[in-house]
Amino acid sequence: MTAPPILVVMGVSGSGKSTVAAPLAERLGWPFQEGDALHPPANIAKLAAGIPLTDADRAPWLAAIGAWIDGQAAAGEPGIVTCSALKRAYRDGLTRGRPQVRIVYLQGTPAVLAARLARRRGHFMPPSLLPSQLQDLEPPAPDEHPIVVDIDQSVAAQVEEIVRRLPPSVIAGRQSR
Repeated sequence: MTAPPILVVMGVSGSGKSTVAAPLAERLGWPFQEGDALHPPANIAKLAAGIPLTDADRAPWLAAIGAWIDGQAAAGEPGIVTCSALKRAYRDGLTRGRPQVRIVYLQGTPAVLAARLARRRGHFMPPSLLPSQLQDLEPPAPDEHPIVVDIDQSVAAQVEEIVRRLPPSVIAGRQSR
């Protein structure tokens, strides 16, 4: 039996990962995990201070996301998790040995991202870190088979585009129990 599908909704800060993933999870009836909630407290403190994370900082966070994915598979449940997954190596770590994982990349221009971050309130990630995220970003390559969605459209349109681009077998018969 194959593991139920897991979607990793990725993109830089301000791309709308949580804003899109939550209604997508509701639309599909799948469990949703906010990836930021899996960050160690030291990472949150570092980001809140305007200090970019290093690969070493991200390692325990990515391991926690991988553990969540594995927990979903062990429970026989699909799911959606958010993760910036900026680098190919990060995505490879989340997908290696997990064929049920599909990357959804929320893509936007620097201008749209900066405008969104300027309006955002109450998030630990300051807008000043956008340039470092854009510098680290390695957009998913075609061989990663990502679902790439332009963020310059409504949340509802993004959700529908993702659902439309999922294989029918993923939608049918893979609703959460």
